[in-house]
Amino acid sequence: MNSLISLTGIKKVFLTDEVETHALSGIHLHIDQGEYVSIAGPSGCGKSTLLAILGLLDSPSEGSYLLNGNDVSGIDHAERARIRNREIGFIFQSFNLIGDLTVLENVELPLTYRGLGAAERHERATQALEKVGMSHRMRHYPSQLSGGQQQRVAVARALGGKPSILLADEPTGNLDSKNGEAVMDLLRQLHREGATICMVTHDVRFARHADRQIHLFDGRVVEEVAESASTRG
Repeated sequence: MNSLISLTGIKKVFLTDEVETHALSGIHLHIDQGEYVSIAGPSGCGKSTLLAILGLLDSPSEGSYLLNGNDVSGIDHAERARIRNREIGFIFQSFNLIGDLTVLENVELPLTYRGLGAAERHERATQALEKVGMSHRMRHYPSQLSGGQQQRVAVARALGGKPSILLADEPTGNLDSKNGEAVMDLLRQLHREGATICMVTHDVRFARHADRQIHLFDGRVVEEVAESASTRG
């Protein structure tokens, strides 16, 4: 099977006040279409840096990154933004919803940047909200929703663009355990329906939902664990 994502020898060095910080030190990672991967490790191990590179929010200092077979390692900012908008769906810990837009408008917003017409935007956004069980709240504003509901809307926003991969950064970090479990069940359902998911999480329980766990330490992959279906539940 061809990898959807293929990282080879990825390094990231930050230079501050003549000090070199090696955030990533030779990462090799392959994610196949339809796979569910979790990335875990202690604070400062490079998880967020790796996710930023996977999401084309940052570029590696060295190494190659193939996305759908295309080398995106050294592309410019404008091209990164264009590909990001079409290929990658983001789910953030802090939801990142816009308070003065309705639920529907929040989900439609990334599609506006693609130049899609109003009818298609509305159809895609409505379908995405139906998929996460939030279509009945599409006229509400984020302040009128619980944290769990806001995260469901954030998932719908990520789904609306029909991305190649969903990148989830601590998606349960701001939720209580009940809402956290509900969001993880939603991601698991999306995976069963064919979504490719890469998730950063500190929570061992949620990491086990994935097909494969990648453990980072000091900017390196130190362990990979493949979960059996019976373990995932």
